[in-house]
Amino acid sequence: MSRIADLIADLCPEGVKFKALRDCTVRNIGGGTPSRGRSDYWNGAIPWASVGDISACDLRLRTTRQTITQMGLDNSSSHLIPAGYIVVAVKINPGAMRIVERDVAINQDLRGLQLRDELDPYFLSYYFKTINLVGNGTIVKGITNTKLGQVRIPVPPLEVQHEIVRILDKFNILGVQLEAELEARQRQYEYYRRVLIGTGDDVRTVGLGEMVSQLSSGRCKSRQSEGQYPVFGSTGEIGRTDDAAHSGDALLVARVGANAGRVNHVSGSYDVSDNTLIIRPTDDWDVRFAFHQLSLMNLNQYAVGGGQPLVTGKLLKSLTVHLPPLEEQHRTAKILDMIHALVNDRAAGLPAELLARRKQYEHYRDKLLTFRELPA
Repeated sequence: MSRIADLIADLCPEGVKFKALRDCTVRNIGGGTPSRGRSDYWNGAIPWASVGDISACDLRLRTTRQTITQMGLDNSSSHLIPAGYIVVAVKINPGAMRIVERDVAINQDLRGLQLRDELDPYFLSYYFKTINLVGNGTIVKGITNTKLGQVRIPVPPLEVQHEIVRILDKFNILGVQLEAELEARQRQYEYYRRVLIGTGDDVRTVGLGEMVSQLSSGRCKSRQSEGQYPVFGSTGEIGRTDDAAHSGDALLVARVGANAGRVNHVSGSYDVSDNTLIIRPTDDWDVRFAFHQLSLMNLNQYAVGGGQPLVTGKLLKSLTVHLPPLEEQHRTAKILDMIHALVNDRAAGLPAELLARRKQYEHYRDKLLTFRELPA
């Protein structure tokens, strides 16, 4: 950090120039989508990027989910963005930005920018992570190309930019590596869950309704920000209360909405919102084994209704589960709990480390990318 302070003191002691983004670009190129009705426009050799191809941490755009043919490119408003350009989202996630590593076609939600030599593309990408571009629109949020061009950018000397990028790259690489490790652990958990919660010939099948001592809906319709006990809803803890209506181990299943079928395990004293089902397994069904088993079953697939998917208690009772001996349930749950904690425990394991690294990175990023503006 001291080197950057020294560079700023030597190269721009009076402050840093700020410019509109349009004054820092040589070219600004739009995109488009080839006709979906023409199969000969798709699955070709040309990568075709949309906002969904812009990942969370990585600054580089390396691959895309879809490809198009040369015919698709020639017969659409899409354009080929050369390697080294910047692509930036103007819709859905305005301001999301990546550096193109290979020539790529883009859709209408992205713009391709060629920067002037005075601006390092990685410096610009890091800076864009510190600003919030508010889009307009009721369904799809977006900004205009004009508004994008008006964004004011600090343009310190290139030597300062390069040193800031060097430091932030170290933090960013750690985050990317941890995200990749977390994804690998998640795949590992899903694999072992499928293998260990078996359906062998020696495993008996029972109705889920036989394995629960209680299956009811939560009733809590109000909560507050503070209180002695947590209030759980379809996504986890959603508030606090001083009145605990429930206690002990239970499984909570989201009853309605996009999260319908999501499973959580709770214990202690708590209350439960009215959009969540409460399941208490019998002594023959280990609660942690039941948690992993019901999660594997993907209960959302049984939801009924269109606009508001719904999972009912009656529906759950009609399902069947495979029930190995209780001792095997304990053993399986213990193994899966260890892997699950690595993937999901925000107080420990990879999620905790990733969160700490992100906070550290964001702290230094915001500090390094805050400049005193050169007086006009």
